[in-house]
Amino acid sequence: MEESVKTTVSRLLPCLVAFLGVLSSEHPANAEELVRFESTPVKLSPFRIRKALEQGDILAQPQGTPLLGYLSRPQGDGPFPAVVVMHGCDHLRLSVKELWPKRLVSWGHVVLVVDSFTTRNLKDTCRSRLPERAFDAYGALDFLSKSGFVDVRRVALMGFSAGGTVTLDATKIQGNEQFVEHKFKAAVAFYPACDANRGDPSVPTLILIGERDNWSRADRCQKSLARLSDDAPPIELNVYKDAYHDFDAPEFTAGKRVLGHIEKYDRDAAAKSIRSVYAFLRKHLAN
Repeated sequence: MEESVKTTVSRLLPCLVAFLGVLSSEHPANAEELVRFESTPVKLSPFRIRKALEQGDILAQPQGTPLLGYLSRPQGDGPFPAVVVMHGCDHLRLSVKELWPKRLVSWGHVVLVVDSFTTRNLKDTCRSRLPERAFDAYGALDFLSKSGFVDVRRVALMGFSAGGTVTLDATKIQGNEQFVEHKFKAAVAFYPACDANRGDPSVPTLILIGERDNWSRADRCQKSLARLSDDAPPIELNVYKDAYHDFDAPEFTAGKRVLGHIEKYDRDAAAKSIRSVYAFLRKHLAN
């Protein structure tokens, strides 16, 4: 009897392995692909055009800045919802370039990580600011709109640290959105620098920040939300107890001090933030 069972198992094992292989490859993610596109040009205002004509000048339309991006997507033809990802002032760290894209693709999203620095010959902007990055985000959105496998009506903008601040700036009422054709559907900002004078957002927004973050302060985000108008799109603010800047980034497990600010991974806060992002995108990028 025991020998018979062993024989049966040995015969079924190859079939079982093959079956599991089919299951595991049913929805594999396409490998990350390096792509090239341009930021959305800042259009000339009617006022500047009129003044130039009055002086006998003809202004050339501005050109977009050449950019690099890293594209990942689920298997299949789509069209899929998508997420444009903006990195922080320290450029493309592991969690932004690899971990979050893999996670988002596994949830069924196309992901385009925007590299705002390489073509501008920048190493970091942690002591400065690059205000035109909002147009990098819209250049990425325009690129995805032409892909054929993205539903441009269901694209979220997601940023980390300085990229989170860009996310808030790019999706504010009377901001850059008014000058572009395609719009983001939702926004996710990890530990951004909140500004009480930024105004209402143009889309539903999720902000995730650590209670002990002294670089991007939680109290500023709370004050910013308190000043929103009654008819503003919904904003969800999640403040994680005892968590610091970069709480979702495993590369900071040991903790690190950068320009006087602590950056440290927090497993509990990271897990909670991942669940929040999943639920938020599922809600706001639904068909």
